[in-house]
Amino acid sequence: MTNSSKRRAAARFASVSLLCLSIFAQPVLASSHREAPGITKSPKVDSTDFYMFRSYEPGRAAYVTFIANYIPLQDPGGGPNYFTMDPDAVYEIHVDNTGDAKEDITYQFKFSNTLAGDKGVTLNIAGTTNAIPLRHAGPLAAGSTAALGESESYTLTVITGDRRKGTKAMATGTGGATSFTKPFDYAGTKTFSDYAAYANQYIYTVTLPGCSTPAKVFVGQRAEAFAVNIGPVFDLVNFVPIEGDSAPGAGDGGGFPGGIKQNRAANDTLYGKKNVTSIALEVAITCLTGSGNGVIGAWQTASLPQARLLAPNATYKQPSQSGGAYTQVSRLGMPLVNELVIGVPDKDKFNASKPSDDAQFAAYVTNPTLPAILDSLFRAPVNATLGTNIANLAPSNFPRNDLVAAFLTGVPTLNQLKTVTPSEMLRLNTAITPTPRASQKNLGVAGDDLAGFPNGRRPGDDTVDIALRVVMGALCHPIPINGTPTNLGVCTPAQAPVGNVPFTDGAPLSANDLQNAFPYLNTPLPGAQ
Repeated sequence: MTNSSKRRAAARFASVSLLCLSIFAQPVLASSHREAPGITKSPKVDSTDFYMFRSYEPGRAAYVTFIANYIPLQDPGGGPNYFTMDPDAVYEIHVDNTGDAKEDITYQFKFSNTLAGDKGVTLNIAGTTNAIPLRHAGPLAAGSTAALGESESYTLTVITGDRRKGTKAMATGTGGATSFTKPFDYAGTKTFSDYAAYANQYIYTVTLPGCSTPAKVFVGQRAEAFAVNIGPVFDLVNFVPIEGDSAPGAGDGGGFPGGIKQNRAANDTLYGKKNVTSIALEVAITCLTGSGNGVIGAWQTASLPQARLLAPNATYKQPSQSGGAYTQVSRLGMPLVNELVIGVPDKDKFNASKPSDDAQFAAYVTNPTLPAILDSLFRAPVNATLGTNIANLAPSNFPRNDLVAAFLTGVPTLNQLKTVTPSEMLRLNTAITPTPRASQKNLGVAGDDLAGFPNGRRPGDDTVDIALRVVMGALCHPIPINGTPTNLGVCTPAQAPVGNVPFTDGAPLSANDLQNAFPYLNTPLPGAQ
């Protein structure tokens, strides 16, 4: 399509019913926030975003950083209990370094809540000592936490081989400590005069079993880094999801008529409004790659005991009784898969499955439904506007080998593991040098930045825009690699007639908006100023 024909097509797109637009926009509301019916019942174990990238903090390029986020859409002022993790659950980051779609290394986190003196903060009221109804009773600061009545801690266990049957050993900190503190959430500026300093004291240097190089770990509340235009989507999608300027942020109106312009402050419903809980772990590359080819695959999960009985006389220590084998209830590797690719009847099944069993979901990738929905909505108006007879707006390369490469196998010559087993996970070529924060491109590989998504995922990669474009055939068109437009050879431009249209939700990301050091995500938003 020529530039002028694209403009005319976009104008026609803008005139189509907003109600129809919502049909295809809703699956990309968030990376993995409440994405399946079952997980909405258990927000404490709901995976939200998974990041894996070579550390771009200056001097740390020999490491890989993993960030596994949980507990979506946290309102900063969500007291008095705020957002503790589930002590019955195990939270895990799995690494496959051979390509058999099975975990070779698992980093398992388990949490505990403790009341100081078994009662928390107490006050003597007219001769009677009572526990207060709050978790804290005064200001908190680095090195000064006496006013905190309930604390949260965790252990980190490294499992080699199968996550349930493999060899287990605990990570240790200073003096051989095996328990680490999760900082209290950011209640507000009266509780914390300097929350960043308070939280940073809980960044630990730890020794991981089987790894001679010390790692870093942090678990705590962070500002939500994922960007997405949720609000207008629920308002019947009152925007046209195509770039409205000649270039993102250009402000010249030279793009598609009526298309949305890139403006995170205006278009990102989460920006400056929501927090999330992060498990961040930085591990030396040499301790991850094993005998593979330097490419690793990874994913995060959360699991609960198979049975949970509510206690009729609940206590703090035992509100319920749990038993049985751990059962996986949440899973996340590549962003947007469960929202954008997996059908509604199989979303909970996907959350419970392992990558090694992903053949059962392959048809959702090889024969995706979303492009067909787009075609059914827009084929007639596009042809009427252009005076053409395009047979199908959706990509026609079946099976969709471009999506197979992006979601299931890794891209040849970029990030395929030693053995290629089709399976959904995030893949990272650890031999590719990390891009400094100031030079990162938020479209990742599609923006000529090989250190970005889908080669791993950094917090500044705009995965909503990338996913929208890839689903509609962007990989069938040449993408810049080291400055040279290159066709990956998985399909042809003729098979993706709108594959070069710049789909967007208008909520751009930038690595420069985030920290340049571990744990990378920003200090959480305060519950009160």
